Amino acid sequence: MKYIGLMSGTSLDGLDIAYCSIDGFYTSTNVQLLAYKEVKMPKQLKEKIQFACNKEGAHTDDICSLNFELGTWFGESTKQFMDENAIRCEDIDAICSHGQTVYHIPESGNGLVRSTLQLGEAAVIAWITGCRVISDFRSMDMAAGGEGAPLVPYADYLLYRSNTKRRVLVNIGGISNVTYLDQGCMEEDVVAFDTGPGNMMIDEAMRQFFQKEYDKDGEVARSGKIVDSLFKELQKEPYIHAAPPKSTGRELFGKQRVEKILAKYKEDGKDIVATLTHFTAWSIAENIHQFLEGNGNVDEVIVSGGGAHNHFLLELIQYYMHHAKVMCQEDLGFSSDAKEAVCFALLGNETLHLHYSNMKSATGAKEKVILGNITPAIRRLE
Repeated sequence: MKYIGLMSGTSLDGLDIAYCSIDGFYTSTNVQLLAYKEVKMPKQLKEKIQFACNKEGAHTDDICSLNFELGTWFGESTKQFMDENAIRCEDIDAICSHGQTVYHIPESGNGLVRSTLQLGEAAVIAWITGCRVISDFRSMDMAAGGEGAPLVPYADYLLYRSNTKRRVLVNIGGISNVTYLDQGCMEEDVVAFDTGPGNMMIDEAMRQFFQKEYDKDGEVARSGKIVDSLFKELQKEPYIHAAPPKSTGRELFGKQRVEKILAKYKEDGKDIVATLTHFTAWSIAENIHQFLEGNGNVDEVIVSGGGAHNHFLLELIQYYMHHAKVMCQEDLGFSSDAKEAVCFALLGNETLHLHYSNMKSATGAKEKVILGNITPAIRRLE
């Protein structure tokens, strides 16, 4: 079966599009990446998403419009990708779209119920491409009592488990998340959760100080030094020390958090970026040390996502991890950039096979459930 996976993450870098061939399902799954492309997100669209994520900014009309605007961008980007790779609609069993998360409430409180919101209207994607679309993967898990995140651990378990190594899969997008696969683990043994910030705080500081979208290769952070008082303050962040299952997002580690930091600390920009980079690396390692090493040391830390290109960040993760070998997806013959898009293609494959694809140990759900809503392929009659 053939799928296109779409992933637009919290870092707002762009849209990852992965064309995959998938044979079988569940533990018999075999995945081959046939083509991949990242489409850079237009600046104006990025600003609208950031505005929608701001509780004090966005209104219902902004969010309503953005849902269809994102669907149009997803659909047009996918259609162009299909044309470039000579992929016909008839070749595709489904387009599997994660959507763009604009808000996530993992726990009820203050008059709000547990909920999540991903934008990018599936009907618009289906109309533009003519293909069946599977979307809204997180909602059914939340309906079943889970946090709706993380979902990638299911794919991690199918693709990366080992009988000889204790592995931690780390995806560093806007937020960092981990999947722990003990050697010879069973599905119920898998532990996964969001550790805290990924590129999000670093990228925002780069925009504020240097008018750049990210720290290329970690060069700015490497040239700076740690602001000790800020680093110690960040290390006290309650989320880092909260036990899993847990999930987080822009509402805790986004633009508003960085702006509060910059209002309090007046140090040089490169020192702020260096400190935030250290904090990201430390928070990943600290979560692993606290919650994943009870049965022995981790052998391999395998990094994917945009953070895999930040060489200084990888060096810091190795520094804070001490014993474990830190590596990238490419070291195993996979793609760091395409990983999450491939994972959602895999989740869509499970949906069409009417098989569950959430992990109760990761999300806290009460039941194993089939994820995703299906929008039929368009069959124009004219």
